[in-house]
Amino acid sequence: DEDYDFNYDLNLNSNSGPPGTASGGYAFGQKAPRMSTAMQPQPGGAGGGPASRMGTASQGGEARPMTSVSGAGFSSKQGAGNRGTFDPLNQGRGAAPALAEKADNSAEDLAKEMEKAVHSLIEQSAQSSENHEFTKALEKAKDAGKKERALCKHRESNGLADQINVDLTYAVWFNLACVYQQNGMMEEALNTYTLVVKNKNYPQAGRLRVNMGNIYFYQKKYPQAIKMYRMALDQIPNSGKEVRFKIFRNIGNSFVRLGQFQDAIQSFETIMNASPDFQTGFNLVLCYYALGDAEKMKRGFNKMLAIPIAGIVEEEDEEEEVKAVEEAEAVGQARVDSLREELRKRRKEAEHYIITAARLIAPALEKSDWTVGYEWVNDALKIDHDNLASQMSIDQGLQYLKNKDFEKAIELLKSFEKKDQNMKAMAATNLSFIYFLEGDYNNADEYADLAVRNSRYNAKALVNKGNCLFVAQEFHRAKELYLEAIGVQADCVEAIYNLGLANMRMSSPDEARQAFEKLHTIIPNNPAVIYQIANLYEQQGKNQQAAKWFNVLITRVPTDPGILSRLGQIFSKEQEESQGFHYQLESYRHYPVNLDVISWLGVWFVKHEMYEKSIHYFERASQIQPNEVKWRLMVTSCYRRMGNYSKALQLYEQIHEEYPDNIECLRYLVAICKDLGRPYDEHQQKLVKLDRQLATKSQNQQGGGAMTNMVGGGGPATSREREASPRAEAKRDSPKKQQALAAPSAKGVDNRGGGRIQEREEEDFADDDVNDLLA
Repeated sequence: DEDYDFNYDLNLNSNSGPPGTASGGYAFGQKAPRMSTAMQPQPGGAGGGPASRMGTASQGGEARPMTSVSGAGFSSKQGAGNRGTFDPLNQGRGAAPALAEKADNSAEDLAKEMEKAVHSLIEQSAQSSENHEFTKALEKAKDAGKKERALCKHRESNGLADQINVDLTYAVWFNLACVYQQNGMMEEALNTYTLVVKNKNYPQAGRLRVNMGNIYFYQKKYPQAIKMYRMALDQIPNSGKEVRFKIFRNIGNSFVRLGQFQDAIQSFETIMNASPDFQTGFNLVLCYYALGDAEKMKRGFNKMLAIPIAGIVEEEDEEEEVKAVEEAEAVGQARVDSLREELRKRRKEAEHYIITAARLIAPALEKSDWTVGYEWVNDALKIDHDNLASQMSIDQGLQYLKNKDFEKAIELLKSFEKKDQNMKAMAATNLSFIYFLEGDYNNADEYADLAVRNSRYNAKALVNKGNCLFVAQEFHRAKELYLEAIGVQADCVEAIYNLGLANMRMSSPDEARQAFEKLHTIIPNNPAVIYQIANLYEQQGKNQQAAKWFNVLITRVPTDPGILSRLGQIFSKEQEESQGFHYQLESYRHYPVNLDVISWLGVWFVKHEMYEKSIHYFERASQIQPNEVKWRLMVTSCYRRMGNYSKALQLYEQIHEEYPDNIECLRYLVAICKDLGRPYDEHQQKLVKLDRQLATKSQNQQGGGAMTNMVGGGGPATSREREASPRAEAKRDSPKKQQALAAPSAKGVDNRGGGRIQEREEEDFADDDVNDLLA
C-alpha cells in the first residue's frame, strides 16, 4: 500500500478522477481546495505514528511528488521508452533534422552583401597603400567607388533610400582621394576632395582642406595652400589644440617658401607661446636668421633650450645603468624596450635641431668676430647640454681650419684629450686629418691610432689610419682598414674611393674599377669617380668603354681640356680621325697653350696637306717655347712644302743667325739654296765642319765608355753609373715621335756631310713620323 508508483498507476487505469488532496475529491472544473500541509497519519501507518513528508493529506489519496527533485530531471512517471534511463537533456531523440534551405535573397539582403563587398575593397586598398603598392591601391579604390554607386542605385530602385550609408560613401571618396595623391595624380585628388567638402551631409569634412593645402604646397602654389589651411583652421574647434598648431606650422612653412618671414614668424611664435616644440623653434630661429636679427636669434635659441627633452638622465649612476642596458639590448642579451627606443629617438631628434640651430647662428651673431658667436653658443649649451657644447667646440676648431688658422685649431682640438672617450675620439679624428694635410704623417698616424682605439666603429678614424698606411706604401693593410670602414658605414665615400686607389697601386684594376663603379652608384655626378673608371678602362686597352665613360665625364665638366684631349687620342687610336680632330680642337679652344695638343693639330693639318693652318699652330708653339728651334723649323718646312721657297729661305737664314751651330738648319739651308740656284759653299763648309765635330765627339764618348767597362771589370755599377744608364738607353731607343718633333731631314742633302745629291728626295714629314705624332 505504501508503494507510490503502484497506487498512481492503478488510479490511472481505473479512470478515476484526479486524486483529492482534502477530505473528499473535487470535480474537474471546480475549485480545488488548498492542499493540506498538516502532518496526518498515513494509512497503514504503524500505531498511527507520524508519516514521512510525502504524505501531505489526511485522506488516503495519492500524495503529490516531491518538488525538491523534479527540477533535476527526475520523474516519478516512467514510460515504456525511457524506463530506467536518465536523459535530462533529451539527447536520446537521435540526429537533428536538416536545416531548411535559405530562400532567395531579398533586396535588403542583397544590399547588405554589396555593402560588405565595398568594405572589403576599402580595406584592401588601404592595405596596399600601407605596403606602398599604390597602383594596386588605386585599382581597389576605384572598384570600391563603382560598387558603392551601384549599391546606392540598388537601394533607391528598391525603396530602401532611407538605408543609404552616407558614412560609407564618405569613406570611399576619402580613400580614393588619398590614393590619387599617393600616385601623384594631384588634380584628380583635388577634384575628389572638393566633392567631399562641398557635400552638406559631411559637416566635419572641412578638415580635409588640410590635405588640399598639402597638395597645393606640393605644387608650389603657396597662396592657395595658405587659403586652404586657414579654411581648415576655421573648422577645427579650440579644443583640438594639437591639430590647430600643426596647421599653424604648415601656414608658417608656406610663408617661408614665399619669403614672407614676418608672417611666418607670427605663426611660429603663436605655437611657441602655447605649445613649444623643437621643429617649430628651429623654424623660428631660421626665420630670424633670414632677417639677420642677432638678438632675436639668441632669444629664439634660448626658447629652444628651455623645451624639456624626454628621456634625459641627470644622475651619473642612472646614465651608466642606461648605457649598460642599451649595450645588453644591442648584443641581444636583453629584450628591446620600445619605450626606451622612442625616448632615444625623440632625444636624438631634439639634439639634432639644437645643434643644427647652433651651427647656423654661431657665425652670424657677430659679423666682425665670428668667435664671439661660438663662445655665446657654447656658454648657452653648457647649462643643460654639455655634450652638445663639446660638439660645438669641435665645430669651432673646424671653422679655424676653414680660415687657415691651423695653430688655434690644433690647440682647441688638443684640449679634448682630457675629456670623455667619445669627445676625445672625435677630436683625435680631426687632429689626424689636420696633421695629414700638413704632411706630418707621424702625428697623423698617432692620433689616428688614438681615435681607432677609442672607437673601432668610427669610419672616419679608420679611413685616416688607412691613409697613413697608404702613404707608407703599406697598401694591403690600408685596404683592410678601408674595407673595415665600409663595413661600419656602407656609404663612406672616402673609404670606397681610397679602396679603389689602393687596388690600383696593388695592380688590381678589376677590383679598383668595381670599387669606383660602386661609388658611382652612390655619387653619380662626381667627376673624379667617373674619371677613374674611364682611366682604368683605357689602361686595360678597352677603348670603347673608356670613350663611353669619358663622354659621360664631359657632360659633367664640358670645358676640361685634358679630358677632351684624352678623348681625342682614344678616337685616334680607334682610327676615327674626324672625332679625334674634333675633341683635340675643342681642347685647344679651352686651353690654347697645351703643346701636346698644338703639335697634334699641327701635324694633323700637315698630314692632310693643309699647311696654312698647320703654320698657325707651329707659330703658337714657338711663341710658347721661344727657345725651342724645332717649332720654327717646322714653320719653315711648311712654307717650303707650300712652294714658298723665298719665305722659307728667309726664315732659315734668320734661324741660322740666331742658332749658328744648329746642324739641322744648315742642312735645310744648303738644300734650299741648291734648289734655288744660289751659292751655298759657305753653308756647306760650316755643315761639314759641324758634322766632323759631332762625329769626333761621338767617337770620344764611345771610347770613354769602352775604357770604363774595361777598368770596371764587369763589377756592379756605381750609383752615378746606374743613374746614367737608363738615360743612355732612352737616348739610344728614342721613339720616332722625338725624331719627328726635332726636325725632319732636309731634302736632297747627304747627312754624312758631303755635297752629293741623293737620288731619292726625302719628305720633311714622312708618313711614319706623322702617325707617331698623332699617336
